[in-house]
Amino acid sequence: MIIFCIATVLLLSLELLYFKIADKYNIVDKPNQRSSHTKTTIRGGGIIFPLAFISGILIFQPQNIWVAAAVLAISFISFMDDVVTLNNITRIGIHFLGVILVVYQSALNIPQIQEYIAQSQIVILVGLSLTTLVLCIGIINACNFMDGINGITVLYFTATLASIWYIQNSLGVVILANGVWQLLMAAMLVFGFFNLRKKAKTFAGDVGSISVALIICFLILSLIAYTKNPKWILLLGVYGLDTVFTIICRLFRGENIFEAHRSHFYQYLANQRKVNHILISVLYAFTQLIINYFLWFEASGFYALVVFLGVVIIYCLVRLWFEGFEALFKKQI
Repeated sequence: MIIFCIATVLLLSLELLYFKIADKYNIVDKPNQRSSHTKTTIRGGGIIFPLAFISGILIFQPQNIWVAAAVLAISFISFMDDVVTLNNITRIGIHFLGVILVVYQSALNIPQIQEYIAQSQIVILVGLSLTTLVLCIGIINACNFMDGINGITVLYFTATLASIWYIQNSLGVVILANGVWQLLMAAMLVFGFFNLRKKAKTFAGDVGSISVALIICFLILSLIAYTKNPKWILLLGVYGLDTVFTIICRLFRGENIFEAHRSHFYQYLANQRKVNHILISVLYAFTQLIINYFLWFEASGFYALVVFLGVVIIYCLVRLWFEGFEALFKKQI
């Protein structure tokens, strides 16, 4: 608790310092036709997420230096992208580097992976690694796309991280040391103070959403490897559902899925239906917590899968009811 309190004070000071720097150098989000906000807001307030994580690793768990290096690389390039738009090749190249370092760190930490290497099961290992790379890149981009309204990033990530912390303790494994968890939660608290409000002071930006997404990738990969159960991917089920469904809709409409848009369901609720941002964010986080409970409650993950499929059905029906089939799937002429 002492670590948490000290970290909160330090991170609050760093966040306030960043606000001054962002004001001076005009690191802000200005509303446009694709925005879900109407007020110029400081971008990149999530910079305290990678700062907290990297500091925690260096102090409490230096054996995880490669995942810290991954977060450093991906947060640096993401912050640069927040300040000046970078070309896709540079950005995606660093994303791949970050994911490769995360996979490498997992191989160092988890005996099961080392067994595959010792038994020369290289084909299996390469196949798993390539699948993991693609999956993690998808997760990183999905989490970045979902960072669009007040509170959604901090509430959803806090729900996910808190669930993983509880699951880690229940399983009796140590993926992250207690001190690292306390620094991460302190960062969420500080950022939430400035973001979880009607008129947000700051947004997480790419530096915040992408760095935490990579951290969560590392945590989920570690849980899957420790338990030999892929069910933990559902810890990001709600974000995954909204992202995949939205991509499918955009493909049917003939849109470029790599261009910025306002097609996510949370954006529709906030912009067209004028639903309160915080209410939407709470709904997304709470729905994920329900899925997470069943992931922890039952070892095989069957109940969690049933609950998730129920969420999928409800989500699809609600979107069809509110937005209509033509708006979702018909190509606009």
